[in-house]
Amino acid sequence: MHTPNTTQASSTASSTGSPVRESGLIYLVAAGLLWGTGGLLGTLLANATGLGPAAVAVYRIGIGGLLLIVVLASSRLPLPRGRAVLRRLCAVGALAATFQACYFTAVSLTSVSLATLVTIGSAPAMVLVGEQLTGRRRIDLRSVGVLVLAIVGLTLLIGFPAAGAQPAHVVAGLLFALASAASFAVFTLVCAIPVPGLDGIATTAYGFTLGAALLAPVAVFTGGLGFAVDPTSVTLLLALGGIPTALAYVCFFRGLVRVRAATAALTALLEPLTGAVLGAVFLGDRLGLIGWLGAAVLSAAVVLGALAERSGQREAGTPAPVPVPEGSDIPRTSYPYPCPSCRCSGNACARRP
Repeated sequence: MHTPNTTQASSTASSTGSPVRESGLIYLVAAGLLWGTGGLLGTLLANATGLGPAAVAVYRIGIGGLLLIVVLASSRLPLPRGRAVLRRLCAVGALAATFQACYFTAVSLTSVSLATLVTIGSAPAMVLVGEQLTGRRRIDLRSVGVLVLAIVGLTLLIGFPAAGAQPAHVVAGLLFALASAASFAVFTLVCAIPVPGLDGIATTAYGFTLGAALLAPVAVFTGGLGFAVDPTSVTLLLALGGIPTALAYVCFFRGLVRVRAATAALTALLEPLTGAVLGAVFLGDRLGLIGWLGAAVLSAAVVLGALAERSGQREAGTPAPVPVPEGSDIPRTSYPYPCPSCRCSGNACARRP
């Protein structure tokens, strides 16, 4: 039953912010920063091996998945089982392959800047609309304002594509970029609801290995997967699979179940920000005054999004409104979801089923 001490603890947690929520933001910020290394490592790998974009994507998610499978095998943890687990892993693999394939197709039809601008800029908006349609969160002016600020910063950072592209290619590229964004939005919304017995490591390991297998035929058709093996290429492959893929997506999945999906999608904007800074430092790219202004605006948008997440949690007094999965055996004292009975924080709630 409820006790006075429990009620007082719950009240204190509501007023100071949930540690679960704050740890979720830390995981997501880490994921966004780690993703940003993917552009630098992918460019170095492509220059060293001559691999095309689709092949780099296959090796990235494939090696990332296999590295985590080795970690799981060494830990001797039991394999996740059940229909819900199988459905989730198939969804993760299919969606990962889809947004990678659509993104690189958009790049081939238009440019990296336009494909990145449309894909990463529209994905948070799609997630926000998805949360509204599924009843997880209502769209408010604060969320829209942060999103608009982020898109402005992203536009200033990346810049507009050069003129001269064929209109048909531009239209087709935009459609593929929107398809990539939609795939990532669905990916985020689906993975925001955890499956009992399936954590972030297992999801990344098995889901991305499946995604690489699905994407491999596209890479073979668009340029092949072969390259000359040497210490440099192997090191870059392991770094690309380990840092911006295996480690980054484990952080993403762990943070995603602790905050709202729209906030998680917004932190993904740290990827082009980190990539641009690393490119300027290590590859000699020049951002210019407008580019640095865009980086500052984009950083401000991410910070405001994180502050809005914490503020919304304090106002509601509950964690993110994510449905409680049926049949979960997670201890209720550490459950990061609202109580379905009383909408409290769920810590030692006697009314939780």
